[in-house]
Amino acid sequence: MKGPGRRPAAAAGWAVLGAWLVCLAPAAAQDEDAGRGVTLTRDARQLAPVTDEMLRNPDPDDWLMAYRTYDNQAFSPLDEINRDNVSQLQVAWMRAMNEGPQQIRPLVYDGVMYVAHPAEGDHLQAWDATTGDLLWDYQREAPADIRENVRFGNRTRHLSMYGRNLYHLTSDAQILALDLGTGEVDWLNATADYRDGITHSSGSIIINGQVVSGRTCDPSRLDARCFVAAHDAGSGEERWRVYTAAGADDPGGATWGNLPTSQRVHVSPWGVPGAYDPELDRLYWGVAVPLPYPRLVRRGTWDVGDRTPCELYSNSTLAIAPGTGELDWYYQHLPCDDWDQDFVQERTLIDTVIDPDPDAAMWINPRLAGTAEERKVVVTMGEPGGLFVLDRETGEFLWAAPLPYESTERFVISDIDPATGQVFINMDLVAREMGDQFIICGHNVKGWWGWSYSPVTNLLYVPFNRSCLNQTTNDRSISGASPRFSIPEPGREDGDLTEVRAIDIGTGREAWRYSQRAPNAGTTLATAGNVVFFGDLNRRLRAFDAETGEVLWETILGSQITGYPVTYRAGGRQYLAVPVGGVGNRLATYAPDLEAPFGSNMIVAFALPE
Repeated sequence: MKGPGRRPAAAAGWAVLGAWLVCLAPAAAQDEDAGRGVTLTRDARQLAPVTDEMLRNPDPDDWLMAYRTYDNQAFSPLDEINRDNVSQLQVAWMRAMNEGPQQIRPLVYDGVMYVAHPAEGDHLQAWDATTGDLLWDYQREAPADIRENVRFGNRTRHLSMYGRNLYHLTSDAQILALDLGTGEVDWLNATADYRDGITHSSGSIIINGQVVSGRTCDPSRLDARCFVAAHDAGSGEERWRVYTAAGADDPGGATWGNLPTSQRVHVSPWGVPGAYDPELDRLYWGVAVPLPYPRLVRRGTWDVGDRTPCELYSNSTLAIAPGTGELDWYYQHLPCDDWDQDFVQERTLIDTVIDPDPDAAMWINPRLAGTAEERKVVVTMGEPGGLFVLDRETGEFLWAAPLPYESTERFVISDIDPATGQVFINMDLVAREMGDQFIICGHNVKGWWGWSYSPVTNLLYVPFNRSCLNQTTNDRSISGASPRFSIPEPGREDGDLTEVRAIDIGTGREAWRYSQRAPNAGTTLATAGNVVFFGDLNRRLRAFDAETGEVLWETILGSQITGYPVTYRAGGRQYLAVPVGGVGNRLATYAPDLEAPFGSNMIVAFALPE
């Protein structure tokens, strides 16, 4: 047993919501066809409820949320597996999963692993984390018309847990709460109507008894407004809602010109759950792009501005008070995006001395000169690349670099005013006429796949794809662009297409770099054993020395690596679990000379010899 804990109760009442962003909506009726969980093989042990304190200070053995801790560092304090013995890792167990996009990060609590299978409906299971043996199974079919109304609802990246419940975001825009011990349904409530083109592809984060989550809005639907919302963890009742595109009558609404509110769409928080700072009581969430992509199609003209703010809150970091949904501050990383270059990736919270090196950071706030002070920062990188470091108390711009690039010739950002943090878009890549074609770098440089940070080394471990976008403006396409496809970065067609870089967040300096031919959709995982794990689309899983980048161990798995790895301790033994498989062969796009099987979804768990 892991502490007293208790089942979460509904909040005593709603706070007064004075923020202009906040809209209240009644909770939807509970789904009558919620499916069922079947308990199979479980001992008499009862899991202790997961408490707020456990989420703030998790047991090193467990992995209770998307990035293990609220700061989204994806760092494990376990060190049984370390750089001296990682070469001895061997397969401990494997378990197959359903077909579909394999982008899950399993959760582990008290020796039990929880997974969501990729599926049109909702299929969740609990496994013994030492063997992969099934403990319970839950399945629920999606509505028959799901594919007529939404896209992307066939994948789940993250789950969450609180009290005695496991929380899953369903393909038909509902939050599902299952009993951790049995898989039985506690409640199932809608967050939106999936017939409006709204679904989920990410996961939720639990903050003070609230399930906070974002939406995915179908790009083929031009009437679906996206939002971040909080629901009571005990009942599913909605507490607050923040729309991620400023409406015509909202402060900031003028940044969209005369575009009606109903057409300010696809500004989606589809990415990973936000990060939370309990001390500041602030939630940091990333927002994606407007649609259609080129401004020429979206706004009817290319001349709508070249700098932030423009079309708020697209491609922004939102700092939200999680108790009320009020907006504390925002920072826009890319104004009036023309190319679908999302900034929805993780926001990672780090406390470190900030003293950026002008040789490593292209843009540095001049107020930092000669200070070298410890700051509370929030760090993010968008889909096109570009590393941003902001003060998380105030939103002040500290420094940025166009990583992985050394110039801005093909980069989406041409400049940043270092004193104000105002960002200028690269107008040389903006279409003036239909049919204009550009190559923009990068594209899918940093997608859903995650990075990790080690407080031991003060290094951020970032996986890059060296890929670019070939886009032609076309108003006959829903996206406003066709043809539109990824290509290798010019000059690298026959060279290395993936990098893992270790970057000092305090200085911006690169500590080490690993380069290879095969591209990636994999995630790094850092541990106190001074090991960084990373897998690629060519089935290779590697362990690096966290300080030097030396490859300490390598193995070949049965399929491409596209999920999020975790490490945990169960039965007195540390394990590394890696989701593999997925659909679609990205190798054919970037490196047709490399062939690897895809599909064959499973989770593979490794451990040291007993």
